[in-house]
Amino acid sequence: MQDFAHLIEARASYPFSDLGVFRTELGDYVRVFIPDAEKVEVVDAKNKCCVMLLPMGDGIFAHPEPQNIPTHYKLRVTSEYGKRMIYDPYAFKDQAYHAVHFIDHAAANVYQQLGAQQVVEKIGRKKVPAIRFAVFAPNASAVSVIGDFNGWHGAAHPMQKTDLGYWVLIIPEAQVGHRYKYAIKDAQGHALPHKADPIGFQAEQYPSHASVIVDHTAYTWSDSEWQKRKHMPYSQPMSIYEVQLASWRRPSDGRKYLSYRELAVELVEYVVDMGYTHIELMPISEYPFDGSWGYQPLGLFAPTSRFGTIDDFKFFVDACHQANIGVIIDWVPAHFPEDGHGLARFDGSCVYEYQDPKKGWHPDWNSCIYDFGKNEVRQFLVANALFWCDKFHIDGLRVDAVASMLYLDYSRNEGEWIPNVDGGNHNYEAISLLRWMNQEVYAAFPKAITIAEESTSFPRVSRPVDIDGLGFGFKWNMGWMHDSLHYISKDPAYRRYHHNDITFSMVYAFDENFVLPISHDEVVYGKGSLIGKMPGDEWQQAANLRAYAAFMFAHPGKKLNFMGNEFGQFPEWDHDGQLAWEHLNNPKHVQIQQLYKTLNHTYKNTTALHAMDHEYTGFAWLDHHDADRSILSFRRFDPITHTEVTIICNFTPVPQASYIVGVAQPGEFQCILNTDAEMFGGSAYPIADSWHSLPQESHGLPNQITISLPPLSCLYIVHAND
Repeated sequence: MQDFAHLIEARASYPFSDLGVFRTELGDYVRVFIPDAEKVEVVDAKNKCCVMLLPMGDGIFAHPEPQNIPTHYKLRVTSEYGKRMIYDPYAFKDQAYHAVHFIDHAAANVYQQLGAQQVVEKIGRKKVPAIRFAVFAPNASAVSVIGDFNGWHGAAHPMQKTDLGYWVLIIPEAQVGHRYKYAIKDAQGHALPHKADPIGFQAEQYPSHASVIVDHTAYTWSDSEWQKRKHMPYSQPMSIYEVQLASWRRPSDGRKYLSYRELAVELVEYVVDMGYTHIELMPISEYPFDGSWGYQPLGLFAPTSRFGTIDDFKFFVDACHQANIGVIIDWVPAHFPEDGHGLARFDGSCVYEYQDPKKGWHPDWNSCIYDFGKNEVRQFLVANALFWCDKFHIDGLRVDAVASMLYLDYSRNEGEWIPNVDGGNHNYEAISLLRWMNQEVYAAFPKAITIAEESTSFPRVSRPVDIDGLGFGFKWNMGWMHDSLHYISKDPAYRRYHHNDITFSMVYAFDENFVLPISHDEVVYGKGSLIGKMPGDEWQQAANLRAYAAFMFAHPGKKLNFMGNEFGQFPEWDHDGQLAWEHLNNPKHVQIQQLYKTLNHTYKNTTALHAMDHEYTGFAWLDHHDADRSILSFRRFDPITHTEVTIICNFTPVPQASYIVGVAQPGEFQCILNTDAEMFGGSAYPIADSWHSLPQESHGLPNQITISLPPLSCLYIVHAND
């Protein structure tokens, strides 16, 4: 008698050799494995019994004599739970193999072929809806699908191993909404913790962390007008509101989180009213630990179910687009945690991570590092970048911790890292991956953007790959952020000694396509809130914040502000709570909020402030040497509309009654923004309603105006005809 212990003990690698129909010249043989069955019959298309299979023990049923089995057959199973009619998963051998033949032909094939995919297969003329499972586990000795459709039985649905290291099986009884995992045994036959699907499109929260079968075709999008937009962000305004969805606002009814659909109303309405152009979501790929803020992701292909389903998230993105708001997500390819249900040692070996801990372990975050040189891992990551743009209409990817990917010695001491083939510290594999990712994203989704959080001076981060760049569309300007915050946090009496901190960014402002970030990283871990960094009494803190914010919006580069900055939240951000919305009961915070709203709308409506954000011809200093008075003045241009804005910042509490500034054109000038205005909580220091120029040279320009500079203020001045 044939030994089927490998099936019964969930050790089968090639169940297609043991199960299903085997057609021979003498007739057809059938063998099935249904652990809970007491009786199994083969029935035809009319549910008429063709063959009564004989029990062989431990769930194995077969018929020793050849039979005439129809092409379209089902199994009628009798068990202690009653009778049920099922299809034989092992009747779909050819179809299951076909799923993985062409995965390596295009990165997008990873999410189109792997995971739990809805398929319609044919048995004869009959179309059978089913779920096709495919997972990469090249060094496993056995893999089974377990889930709601088989009572989570570890041996009921053994998968077939292919030559490419993928395991496949088609299960008609699996349905949308069913939960599932993979039961994997390593190369030595040892059972591993049950694994969530690396390509799982939805996941349950703790404690199961199970993957969930979904239908990605169910949602009907309504953002066609947004998709038709022609303008690219390079020369357009981009003011980004960075949000952590869990802690932006909490429900009033005691629930822990607002849902995606609630956020589609409350958050979107707020962002529109404030005048932002984009929302940037801190990581929403499924993550197991709340305290990681999403930066330890495990379900890269699943928006976190903390806030709802995949359709709920699509509804949120759709609502943003219908309100003309772009959506950027934090994308984290730099590392992943080693939770048992995740990617670490997925099949008992290092499938996704570098094997050597000198490359495969991140000392800062105590997490694994992807093997950026392995073809399947590279495809996995590039596919994921494409997936968010494709299935969720995401407009941009902000790539986290790029520097940690670029350098082999990042946060490592001597002897703790492995040099590259040339003896250097650049990770050529990661560099190659990032270039490929950017090429694929921009080729497939030319209106999308990629943004690098890169904290070093690595060259050409936001330059095209064909001129030896990394291919990103934009790069966070971490130098500007560090220097300007260092400057503004100083007592105004000492700023004269740090004047270079506020001006130095213009030395390199056009080396990259920069985004100016005041992100979540600047308001946690004892750094204090943005307004809390400002020196002086309560009024001076607010005045410093207003002047600094206006300087930021006038400085070349796109803008990013973390939630809470816009109304001067005093406490540090707490991911376990919500923003201090009660501050808005205080007029001072309402006035700060009004300033940010005005800045956003002024920035968007004044082309000179954004059209040439990345071109040196759109900026000129008037005076950056006035350290003694801590005053800056400069111009922003739009050569297409021939408009310009003059910006003057007074970073001391001492007003300047007669400040002379050069202007190019003769005529009348007016102020379109004054951060010291009463409506923003300023001192309302008196300045003229308008100024008429005199034909006297100043700051290298043929004309000049004389204005009064309020204390701790920033003014935007334009020609009256602009």
